[in-house]
Amino acid sequence: MKGAIFAPPPATLAPTGESYPLNVGDTWMDPPIGTRMEDLRTADWPGLHQYAPTQGRPDLLAAIAARVSARSGLPVDVSNVLVTASGTIGWSAIVATIMDPGEEIIVLSPNWPLVSGAIRACKGTPRQVPFMGVHDPETAIALVAPHLTERTVALYFNTPNNPSGAVLTRPILQALVSWAAKNDLWVIADDVYEELQYQGEHVPARTLAPDRTISLHSFTKAYGMAGNRVGYIVGPSEIIAAVHKVTTHIFYSSPTAGQIAALRVLGPVGDDWVAAARRTYWDVAQRCASILGVSPPDGGAFLFLDVEDDLARNFSDSGLQGLMHRCAERRLYVTPGTSFGPFPTHIRVSFTSAPPEVVERGVRILAEVLGR
Repeated sequence: MKGAIFAPPPATLAPTGESYPLNVGDTWMDPPIGTRMEDLRTADWPGLHQYAPTQGRPDLLAAIAARVSARSGLPVDVSNVLVTASGTIGWSAIVATIMDPGEEIIVLSPNWPLVSGAIRACKGTPRQVPFMGVHDPETAIALVAPHLTERTVALYFNTPNNPSGAVLTRPILQALVSWAAKNDLWVIADDVYEELQYQGEHVPARTLAPDRTISLHSFTKAYGMAGNRVGYIVGPSEIIAAVHKVTTHIFYSSPTAGQIAALRVLGPVGDDWVAAARRTYWDVAQRCASILGVSPPDGGAFLFLDVEDDLARNFSDSGLQGLMHRCAERRLYVTPGTSFGPFPTHIRVSFTSAPPEVVERGVRILAEVLGR
C-alpha cells in the first residue's frame, strides 16, 4: 500500500459496545507518577488552594526560563515568560493584545479550529493560507504574500501541525520569519506539539527572530495534563508584560495545583515520560498509517486524510456528512476537515486519544468504511 511502513498485524476482536473517540486531541495516558493531582498534599505545598501570582509561580517561571534557554541557546529571563491557564487562553490573550478590531492575522492552514475562533472573537479576520505540501521557501512566500494587507498584524503557524502532522523545515521557517520582519509583523509560533516530533528537526522560531516572535507552549500535549489547564508563552519582555495585563483580567492566575504539577514534571521524570510516550505514539501512528495506506506524520497526534476519492467511490450522494454518519453508526468518531480550514474532503484522526489497541481497531473500521 502507498506509504506503508510495515504490514499491519492481524485484526483483533473489539469488545461489544466499544467506541472509538478518534476525534479528540487528548491522550489516554496519565501524567508521570509524582506529578498527578493525587500526589499533591497541602502539607507539602502550602498555599496549594490559594491564588498564585498572576504571572505565574516564581519557581515555575524560573524553571521554564531555564529550560527554554537551554533548548534554544537564547538568553531567557522570567520577564520573557508568562504562565497561562492553558495554551488556548495564552493564544486568545496574545490575539487580544496585538490585534485591534478590524485587523488581520495570516494563519497557515490547516489550523487548530480555536485559532480562527479567537481572532474572530476579538473582531479580527483570520486570513487562512492553505499550506499543505509546501517543501521550499519560494513556494511558502508565494503563498503568504498575496494575503498581506495594510491591516495585517501577525503571521501564525503551528509546527508540528494540528491536524496534518507536518513539520516546517528550517529554510521555510527562516523565509517566513524574514518575510514577517520585512513587513513589520509579529510572528506567533505555536509550539505545543514540540515534544511530539518523530521525524526531522524541530526548529524553535524564536531562535530566528527573538525580537518579534511569541511562542506558545502547553503542558497538555507534552505531558498529558489537559485537565490541569496550564500553558505558557515566551517572547520579548515588553509584549509579555502587555499580554500579562490582558490575562490578569481574563483568568487572574493559572490554577495553582496545575502549576505545581507542571513544575514537578519539568525534569528527568517528565523527560522519561515524554520519551516513552513519543515511542508509543510513533508506533501506533505508523500502524494506523499503514492500515490506511498513507505516509505517517512527522509529528503531532493526528493523521489528516484526504478522502476525496473514497467519497466519490462510496458516498457520491451523501459526501462527507454521509461518511461521518456511517462512522458514527460504528461508534467511530473523527473530525471533518472543514473544522481546520478549506478542506471539505479531509478528516482528522487522533491516534493518541485511546489505548493503541483501541485506536487500531477504530482505524480498521475506518479503512473498512472507506473501502481501503
